[in-house]
Amino acid sequence: MTGKAFARMFLGASFCFMILFVSPSPTMALAPSPVVAATIRGEIDAGQTALVFKALGEAADKKAGTLLLELETFGGQVEAAVKIRDMISDSKLRTICYVKNRAWSAGALIAISHQHIVMAPGGTIGAAEPIPTTEKTVAAVRSEFAATAAKMGRNPKVAEAMVDKSLGFGNYAAAGKILSLTDSQAVEVGYADLVAPDRAAVLQHYGLQDAPVIEVQGGWPEKIAGWLSDPVIKSALIGVIILAVMTEIKTAGTGVAALFGLAATALFFGAQWLTGVAGWLEVLLFIVGLILLGVEMIVPGFGVFGISGIACVLFSLFLTLGGGIGALNIMAGGTVAAVIGFLILLKYLPSSRLWNRLVLKDSLKSDRGYTASDDLSALLGRRGQVLTLLRPAGTVEIDGRIFDVVSEGRFVEPGATVRVISVNGNRIVVRAAEESAGAVKGE
Repeated sequence: MTGKAFARMFLGASFCFMILFVSPSPTMALAPSPVVAATIRGEIDAGQTALVFKALGEAADKKAGTLLLELETFGGQVEAAVKIRDMISDSKLRTICYVKNRAWSAGALIAISHQHIVMAPGGTIGAAEPIPTTEKTVAAVRSEFAATAAKMGRNPKVAEAMVDKSLGFGNYAAAGKILSLTDSQAVEVGYADLVAPDRAAVLQHYGLQDAPVIEVQGGWPEKIAGWLSDPVIKSALIGVIILAVMTEIKTAGTGVAALFGLAATALFFGAQWLTGVAGWLEVLLFIVGLILLGVEMIVPGFGVFGISGIACVLFSLFLTLGGGIGALNIMAGGTVAAVIGFLILLKYLPSSRLWNRLVLKDSLKSDRGYTASDDLSALLGRRGQVLTLLRPAGTVEIDGRIFDVVSEGRFVEPGATVRVISVNGNRIVVRAAEESAGAVKGE
């Protein structure tokens, strides 16, 4: 065999080896990426937000290529729907929403944030008129719907008519009627790709019939997050946190209030963390605030650390609540509740060094020349001893009590005896005793 023939055989064998063993098999090359599926059923709240956040995290972990969200809801909290909308529309996954029965109100916003929408037979989408139906509220929600539709390549006028009944939309909704689309109407206006009887048909339409489906379901953390999303509950937790901080400042860290505060903090931040709202910035701000308060309690100062710590804590809570007017309202409610609770506890709590630096402690005691605003008419005609020079105002001791008085006539030296000749409210007028006696004799 010649050298050229051997070289040809070697190259041919190498090529065959590469084909057989190096090149990926057809099965490996064509294997579809997983589909992550989740179902939103019932009211839209923070629990549903936590579920979607969990599903997106699972998709990232399993390197899924598609998110399939089955939706059946009458609506719910606009805030929660906006958060879900943001997560889905910003996702790099292929997103498919399968509307089963209905996607009304906040559910409609979630549906149109997906790249693809599929309607179940008899399903409807729309009916998103906000409550209250004020001009400001309607305008705000309408803009959210329109912007979402435009971002996903859909007609924004359809989305606006779902929110604002004054607009109407062609033959589907007259002016004065809110727009709600049936399954076939949604396909006609370009808001749905097709009508499909079940999930299998949906997956088959998009070529995902052979893709593994990873089902993500909500558990007790998501249920707790939904319960804690109520504004009243949020205000209550804020109130407990603020009350705990105020109590620890007052008592110099007895620890009892801290336990309640930590429990409320865990519930508050935990619920927000599950929904993807709270990030490391908010948590770190809160921790820094607590550290500053601790430093203030043990290091002599002028309250700088304490005030800075309180500011960090409050700002972290504000950011975690999403900022804006809604956050301020929740914090205001919690703060009022905390102050009321603190005033009730105030007389029973010991005082710390930090509290003494932050709060004015001087009191108006009788042994320092102060008296209460009570009825002084009983002093009329009583005698007392001058403690400070009356020129004409000064202090006099009468029956063991100290009073601010005004002398009638000339100055009166300390140690002299005076007599009360007039009482008008808190104004006590005195006269030297000898002058009073003389006046009596002269009468």
